[in-house]
Amino acid sequence: MLDSQGQTRVTLRTLHKWVRLGDPFPMLTCYDATTAKLLVAGGVETLLVGDTAAEMILGHDSTLPVKMDFMIEITAAVRRGAPNAFIMADMPFGSYQSGDDLAMQNAVRFMQDGCADCVKLEVDASYAGLVGRMSNAGIPVVPHIGSRPQQVRKRGYGSAGRLQREADEIVEAATVMAKQGASMLLLEAVPAEVAARVIEAAVSPETGDQLPVIGCGGGVACHGHVVVLHDLLGLTDWQPPFAKPVASLGPQIQQAASQWAKLVRSKQYLADDHPYKMED
Repeated sequence: MLDSQGQTRVTLRTLHKWVRLGDPFPMLTCYDATTAKLLVAGGVETLLVGDTAAEMILGHDSTLPVKMDFMIEITAAVRRGAPNAFIMADMPFGSYQSGDDLAMQNAVRFMQDGCADCVKLEVDASYAGLVGRMSNAGIPVVPHIGSRPQQVRKRGYGSAGRLQREADEIVEAATVMAKQGASMLLLEAVPAEVAARVIEAAVSPETGDQLPVIGCGGGVACHGHVVVLHDLLGLTDWQPPFAKPVASLGPQIQQAASQWAKLVRSKQYLADDHPYKMED
């Protein structure tokens, strides 16, 4: 698909093509237009506007407090910064658990106002009806299975699928969601063996096509991989074991702030190089 400037737009069809060709694709979380532009320029063409914004941007201790209006706003911002990227919008806690009608309205808002390409929601097999309803309405829906951070108050946060019973439940959820028309799956914090079983189960019964499976600590077999950008850049005090930093921007930002503070306190800032001069 080409936009009005003739640039190639990354779409769901693009992701399916990458899967067929065996080309793993990188995805990162993103919460603003400026960063989105930089990530795409760096070769990351699939972005997740994650509810992790609650922690990374707003300073909460979990993803639970972030609201729909905020998520819509930052999703639209990421789209403005990366008009040709594939953008996945995270449906926040409470936006789909309070009834299917409300969930549908919120998913439509993400598509219309947020300009998202798909919506993601953390589910198990009991959400099959909602996933099917969204799919039938033309909303590309991504069930998030495995470890589910929105369950933190009930279950705590950790890996999933290490016990055979848990692994079977995850694979069952993948099978059910594929039957309900899910566009792809996101699989978080599971053993590699579970990921391999999920990939085998994630096949469209209508077309026989393999659904893209994006891993968030999901094992090497996943078709794409996503981590939280702030973890990757070394901006957080702690990172999950599958998101080891590749940069140390935290100390660099701290050093820049320190240099700025020293410059201002020295009274040398703009002392001799003020850019605005009186004309008469």
